[in-house]
Amino acid sequence: MTSLLYPSLAFLHLLLFVFWLGADVGVFLLGQHFRRRHAYTLEQRLALLKLLVEVDMVPRTAWALMVPVTLSLITLGGYWAIPAWGLALAWLAGVFWVWLVWDAHAHEPTPRSTSDRKVESVLRYLLAIFYLALGAISLYRGEPLTPRWLATKALLFGLIFAAAIMIDIRFKPVGPMLQALIRQGSSETTELPLLRTMNRTRMWVWTVYLLLLVTAYLGRVKPF
Repeated sequence: MTSLLYPSLAFLHLLLFVFWLGADVGVFLLGQHFRRRHAYTLEQRLALLKLLVEVDMVPRTAWALMVPVTLSLITLGGYWAIPAWGLALAWLAGVFWVWLVWDAHAHEPTPRSTSDRKVESVLRYLLAIFYLALGAISLYRGEPLTPRWLATKALLFGLIFAAAIMIDIRFKPVGPMLQALIRQGSSETTELPLLRTMNRTRMWVWTVYLLLLVTAYLGRVKPF
C-alpha cells in the first residue's frame, strides 16, 4: 500500500489540475456569455450566472485540495522531509478550506456565508505568504526545496494565490451592481459599470491560467 501512495497522490494531483483549469475555463466562458446583453434576455443571463457559480465550485475545491496533496508529494518524493504534524496541519487546512467553500455556497447570501468567506480570505493570504516565502527562500538558499524547478513551482503557486486574491478584490463590487441590475433592469446605467468591473478582472484571470500552465510544465518536464 505504501508503494501505491505516491503514484496515487500524483494521479490525484493531475486530476485536481484538470478539474481546476478545465472548470475555470467553463466559468470564464459563462462569464463571457453573461456579458452579451444584446444576445440574451436578462433572465437568461441570470440563469447563466447561476450556472457559473455552480461550476466555479469545482476549481475552488480543487485549489483547496492542491495544498495538502502537493505538500504530501514533496515529502513522499523525498524533496523535503515535512514532519508528520506539518502534513497533518496541511490536510486539516485543506479540508477546512473545502468546508468553508461549500458552507459559504450552501448559506449564500447570509451572514454565515460572509463569515465563511472572511475566514477563507485570511487562510488564502497566509498560504500565499507561505508558498511565496518557500519558493523565494529555496531559490536563494538552495533549501529546503533543492531542485530549482520545484522551488520555482512553489513560488509560482504563491503567485497563483496572489492573482486569485486580486480577482476577488476586483470582483467585489459586482454583487451590489448585480442587485441594481436585477432591481432596475438592463440599461446603460446598470450595465456599463458592471461591464467595466468585470473587464478589470480579466487580466488576473488570464494570469492564473498562465501560471497554472507554467507550474504544470515545470512539474512534468523538470527543465532545471
